[in-house]
Amino acid sequence: MTLLRSTLGRNRKFSNRAERTQVGIIGAGPAGLLLARLLTMHSVESVILEARSRDHVEGRIRAGVLEEGTVALLKEVGVADRLCREGLVHDGVELAVRGRRFRIDFRELTGKTVTVYGQTEVTKDLIAARLAGDGPIVWGASDVVVHDVETERPRLTYREDGAGRQLVCDFIAGCDGYHGISRTYVPVPSSQTFERVYPFGWLGILADVPPCSAELIYASHERGFALASMRSLTRSRYYIQCSPYEDVGEWSDARIWEELKLRLGPEAESRMVTGSSIEKSIVPLRSFVSSPMRHCRLLLAGDAAHIVPPTGAKGLNLAASDVHYLCRALVRYYETGAVDLLDAYSDTALSRVWKAERFSWWMTSMLHKLHEPTSFEAQMQRAELDYLASSRAAQTSLAENYVGLPY
Repeated sequence: MTLLRSTLGRNRKFSNRAERTQVGIIGAGPAGLLLARLLTMHSVESVILEARSRDHVEGRIRAGVLEEGTVALLKEVGVADRLCREGLVHDGVELAVRGRRFRIDFRELTGKTVTVYGQTEVTKDLIAARLAGDGPIVWGASDVVVHDVETERPRLTYREDGAGRQLVCDFIAGCDGYHGISRTYVPVPSSQTFERVYPFGWLGILADVPPCSAELIYASHERGFALASMRSLTRSRYYIQCSPYEDVGEWSDARIWEELKLRLGPEAESRMVTGSSIEKSIVPLRSFVSSPMRHCRLLLAGDAAHIVPPTGAKGLNLAASDVHYLCRALVRYYETGAVDLLDAYSDTALSRVWKAERFSWWMTSMLHKLHEPTSFEAQMQRAELDYLASSRAAQTSLAENYVGLPY
């Protein structure tokens, strides 16, 4: 689909930012905030509309394993000072399988690492930079409606403090997540969705206790999957596989800790410090992709276009790579008028998305309890894990995908 060049001029400065901007961004999550920050670095204006309050956005508990590419982007836009001070660089992960543990050494196998730094903290850093002078965030923007994306003047209408507002843009970036409105404006005849809903969820507990391991532990156990993770050297995040329909109120802290000890194994148990939870929740798992990620002047990024199960630690990192491609395309347009990267945006982003979807599906299928122990499928899981434990090539493949494919 060829994009008509805007007749409104490139890099035009608009006096009334509440009514006119170059890029209107729906959603103040990491995707929308990072896109806005990148655009600011290239003198492209934007306005962010966010349905929730700042306190709500900054309080959302999310994962936080960052690929080197994501860390590099955050450094590029000048919001990585706290990340560099507080982030935990990890050289590998451990897998616990049927009572034994083995390590995947990322640095040895790929020369790369990952950094543990909570998505909540990334969001806070990006918001602080935005509000320091980059441009506005409209908090509590309700009744957001997308108009005229097939024209050169797409619009966003919304309500702020009960008053109706209108924002005219060159482009609209839908960064409002899986439950947002942006994706609904891609016409059904030209869109296609792919989805896998998994028959289990993750029960997560966050506690101010030191982690039981210096690196993440992924456990495959006859009682179900478990993960030992962390947010810092004094705050731990643990997960156990459970039914997505379970009542979190039925899981006391003591019950969760006992289940974690069983699934993670005696070595982890000996180092596990327990304590009162500061957050507990059950998260359903799904794989989801919506294609294409662009319709005329509406462009989707992050969870608005795709979801991965958290097993592969790809959600935030995919949002970052989407934003990298999208910013590059928009900057090229504003600097030269060329539309080739905009026309290629969806295919370029989806090529990386599908590879991450494959990896996340594979990790999820390999590590979770899915089948009866005597079934053929269960024996295949066992064989896959045995092969991974004994094969450098298999470990290299896992490491290469976990630390992040290039973009």
